[in-house]
Amino acid sequence: MAFESNNFNIVKKEKLNRGEFSVDCAVSVDCATKLLALTTDAIVNTCEVLNGVINFAGCVDVNVVYLNENGETLCAKSCCPFTSKFEGDNISTGDKAIINVKVIDCEVSSVSADSFRFVCQIEQNGQVIHSQEIQSIKTDDQDVCFKSEDINVIRLIGEASETATVSSELSPRGNVKTILLGESQVIVKNVESGVNFVSVSGDVVTRVLYVTDEGKFESGYVTEAFKEEVELEGATRESLVEGYASVKRDNVVIEVNESEKGAVLSLSVPICIQVKAYEEASVQVIKDLYSTQNEIKVTTSSFDMTRVCKSEVVEGKIDGSLTLEEDKPRIDKILFVGGNSVTVTSSYLANGEVVIEGIAKTYVIYLNDEDNSLNSVQLDIPFSVSDKFNVANPDGTLTVDAIICDVDVVAKKGREIFYDAKVKIAVNYCHNVLSSVITEAETVEAYPEKDYAMELVYGQAGKELWDIAKEAKVKEEVILAQNPDVVFPLAEDAGIVLYYQKTK
Repeated sequence: MAFESNNFNIVKKEKLNRGEFSVDCAVSVDCATKLLALTTDAIVNTCEVLNGVINFAGCVDVNVVYLNENGETLCAKSCCPFTSKFEGDNISTGDKAIINVKVIDCEVSSVSADSFRFVCQIEQNGQVIHSQEIQSIKTDDQDVCFKSEDINVIRLIGEASETATVSSELSPRGNVKTILLGESQVIVKNVESGVNFVSVSGDVVTRVLYVTDEGKFESGYVTEAFKEEVELEGATRESLVEGYASVKRDNVVIEVNESEKGAVLSLSVPICIQVKAYEEASVQVIKDLYSTQNEIKVTTSSFDMTRVCKSEVVEGKIDGSLTLEEDKPRIDKILFVGGNSVTVTSSYLANGEVVIEGIAKTYVIYLNDEDNSLNSVQLDIPFSVSDKFNVANPDGTLTVDAIICDVDVVAKKGREIFYDAKVKIAVNYCHNVLSSVITEAETVEAYPEKDYAMELVYGQAGKELWDIAKEAKVKEEVILAQNPDVVFPLAEDAGIVLYYQKTK
């Protein structure tokens, strides 16, 4: 009696433990006297998955706006490298990883005329994706009776990435003297599969802060839609796909181009796009079995696999206010805002809705007429956004990515600041599906030889043919042939007659 391997693969996602680490950053400046605004962003560039550990490396892009000793408002930037890791017994070589890093705090550690130094606190989280082989069996032994079933499994097809450049233009108000800040963000709005490719579309939102020849601070937003096809062998139109994008901020280029119609700001924003494709396939497995000749020891195991279910973009409004502390100079004129960012602190499903909570941040740079000084204050505005998000299984996993746009700040009575902005949030949802399968079957001792020619088997109402045959250790066709008038499942209690050929 022989059982053969009938193994198959499934995919399972698991959350990586959230953690934090710090990065020391230094930005070289020219005769600085005051820091006015700060913007930071973290990105992962490389990732290596080994047994028990995921090593990754990236950088923190830091942009500062500062005042120099001549009273000029200038900008400077730096790219600060970092390395970090996740550790866990559930991590194995060959796994895939989705890693998210976010700057959650950045404090000034030292200030001098030629440099600003910061300590950036980075939050890391993500998911590890296992492609697991599930053990299963098959047999062609004539003495083994088995019942098969088709189960749907989710398998990883593969992953791919590419870098694309999204170009756009912005018409400034007046002639541009200096570009102070360029804040670019990207959000994925739709992911679709094709034959050997995955299509990713979304928006790149860029805010440019600049100074005109007249010395006025101006800013403008531009939103540019993109759609990129990432080659991924094995993907089909029926594939389940997911896509992520991030801005390579250290390579963003903003140029001032003069034309007959006036100046134009030309923007080139490189984005890194990552895609993963999965397939849902039907696999035939043995659900139950028995032998007509021998006892069989059966081992059954359960397993989880992850279904990629839903992806949507939720939009909302953020507003709030701040009253300046008494020791702060009053606000006579807001010059500009900079360092806009948003951090999601929690996300969950409740009553058919998705709820996202977080904090929006910005720096407000203003003028005080009394001493003709430039000052800045940081705003931290908490928010909560919700929208309809119906799912069959609310116990799944949410991953969210948010961007902020259309920031507007006004001041009243010299000490009250009112903040208004829009937030766009990409919400991805998946959940685990539990299944089980016979993983092993081992032949034990033979049944005792029957020393009788007939047997009456008692069958309870509701019993199926399979149940009676398994209990009697005979094939189903034997019962049907010897009891042609019996209908299964049994409508009432009945006796099933079995005849055996006696051997000497």
